[in-house]
Amino acid sequence: MNLDNLLDKLKMNGYKITVQRKAILRALAENHNNLITVENLFEKSKEIYPKTNMSTVYRNLEILEKLKLVYKVLTENGMALYKLVCSDKHHHHIICKKCGKTEVIDFCPIDNLKQIIKNKKFILTDHKLELYGYCLDCKNSEDS
Repeated sequence: MNLDNLLDKLKMNGYKITVQRKAILRALAENHNNLITVENLFEKSKEIYPKTNMSTVYRNLEILEKLKLVYKVLTENGMALYKLVCSDKHHHHIICKKCGKTEVIDFCPIDNLKQIIKNKKFILTDHKLELYGYCLDCKNSEDS
């Protein structure tokens, strides 16, 4: 999703396009292939617009998450990482544990589990599948 699409979606949902919001969105767009921490997003947003503050970053991430424009992942230690939603089509990701690089997997194994879920009398409403490991660049840097 490009910056103009993000801005349009925010406007359509009644949100103003402030300079800080635009800086946050631009920082997310420039890092669209990687998961990013709030702190890193804050730093990158400040490079674009120095008056950006941390509370505005948090507030905007909440809005973007509510509008399903960002993807939030919680790490093993509870740290939240964010990434712009890359597609409206259902998919999953592989994620590098070192650099945060993400790749799309256009396969969903949930179809194989639907009957088991139905037998358990459970109504599935949503799911996420993230696979973690190391990208080739990070693996090669560790081997050197």
